[in-house]
Amino acid sequence: MSSQARAILRVQCRSLWNFRTSEGVAGRLLAGALALLWYSLWAGLAVTAASLLDQPARAELLVILPWGLMSVFLYWQLAPVLAASLGATLDLKKLLVYPIPEGQLFAVEVLLRLTTGLEMVLVLIGSAIGLLRNPIVPRWAPLVALPLFALFNLLLAAGLRNLLERVLARKHVRETVVLLLVLAAGLPQLMVLTGPPLFLRQMAARKPLPFWPWVSFGKLAAGEAAFYDWGLIALWLAAAYLFGRWQFRSSLRFDRAAVEASATRPARTAAATERFFRLPSWLAPDPLAALIEKELRSLFRSPRFRLVFLMGFSFGFLIWWPVLRRPGQGLSGDYPVFVSLYALLLLSEVVFWNVFGFDRSAVQVYLTAPVSFSRVLIGKNLAAASLVTLEVTVVLLVCAVLRIPLAPLKILEVYAVTLILCVYMLAAGNLSSLYYPRAVNPEHSWGRASSARFQFLALLLYPVLGSPVLLAYAARFAFESQAAFFGMLGVAAGIGAAFYWVALDSALALAEQRKERLIEALGRGAGPVLTQ
Repeated sequence: MSSQARAILRVQCRSLWNFRTSEGVAGRLLAGALALLWYSLWAGLAVTAASLLDQPARAELLVILPWGLMSVFLYWQLAPVLAASLGATLDLKKLLVYPIPEGQLFAVEVLLRLTTGLEMVLVLIGSAIGLLRNPIVPRWAPLVALPLFALFNLLLAAGLRNLLERVLARKHVRETVVLLLVLAAGLPQLMVLTGPPLFLRQMAARKPLPFWPWVSFGKLAAGEAAFYDWGLIALWLAAAYLFGRWQFRSSLRFDRAAVEASATRPARTAAATERFFRLPSWLAPDPLAALIEKELRSLFRSPRFRLVFLMGFSFGFLIWWPVLRRPGQGLSGDYPVFVSLYALLLLSEVVFWNVFGFDRSAVQVYLTAPVSFSRVLIGKNLAAASLVTLEVTVVLLVCAVLRIPLAPLKILEVYAVTLILCVYMLAAGNLSSLYYPRAVNPEHSWGRASSARFQFLALLLYPVLGSPVLLAYAARFAFESQAAFFGMLGVAAGIGAAFYWVALDSALALAEQRKERLIEALGRGAGPVLTQ
């Protein structure tokens, strides 16, 4: 490896090490503990693979290895995409100004794909140890087959990553693709609760077709590769290299800004959207109406917000359907309540906990313009509440399309419960936005919009903020009365309003005290690390 490639990899390692410095020691320790737990689980799976492969006969190995390698392949290629994350790596396009050969940059890109497949590296190491301990397997077989299989996955992953970067750069395509992938991530839960479909059971009962790469690599790992298996391995490696190199070269010449700027909207759609954005000017005076309109426009232009908004009434239905389905009785009557509350939790990441994240350095305008900071917070809060109301309305419309029974009291309950909890979260969010500000790129469709420290704190906040609403449900259960339920909801709403105004006054005082720190935290620009 050349000195240039080693220098780039060294920068990558240092960038990843310093990537969370803004979150403090506690945040980095928490992230490190979670990473240690995650990779410890995969290390345990690697030990299991080693124990399974050191005993079977060769005939059993020829069945186990292809299916196992296929699982490794699918996780390595699809898991980063299903998690809506292509990894945190250097933006190699910024290095084109230096005299570094394209081949060396591609080699670095391939090595960086290890950051999205470390789990599978552990599993392959465990599998290699098991095969080396198996007396019927030649010692050379796993030492040749499994590194080659890892190289095949690295080359293919490099190509897929660069292809997806270009596809997801197009407006609206990005959210559609990521939404479909996230919905696909919920399918395993459905299969666990309802059983796999018939075609998957039939596929599992058959032997995999011999031309798939995991079959040839599996036979080679068992020491049973025929001449045509070597040929197939060479063809798959060559195809992965050519695909990866082709996509990498295309990405180096890809102008993301030009593609995003070339997108146009039909005139009819633009007119309808403009009328929607102008609604605040009919209902509130300026500058409050202008602040609400600005917030609505900026959020709907953000791929990150559009994704979580769509997930609220799509992924929410998918994950709650198997949990609340009653055999022979249909769905529980509380189904729309659970889906609406789940949508509220999804939206909280982008409209509650870090309300200035999308503004970034533009937050200086709020602190210097001749408009009171309280109007800024109230404008953002009213925009968030209107979006929550819109989300709940869409959830109820989907329930109506799916012919889920909706009594008038149930519709009132869905709106009341969701909006009351929204008031509590707005109050807490105003404070968290000033205590834990974090700049967020609105163009990234997924990722954390708040600091790791606050995300840990939010796990404790959710039950506390939701306790007044839970008390209303407890009253309905204890007294078996809808009047008691809505009466307690009224009390919860009154307490929430008082909590909101107290928290707003605290947030205004906090903004004055932490003005410079707020501007500094939100003004941090992007470094050499590209996060997807």
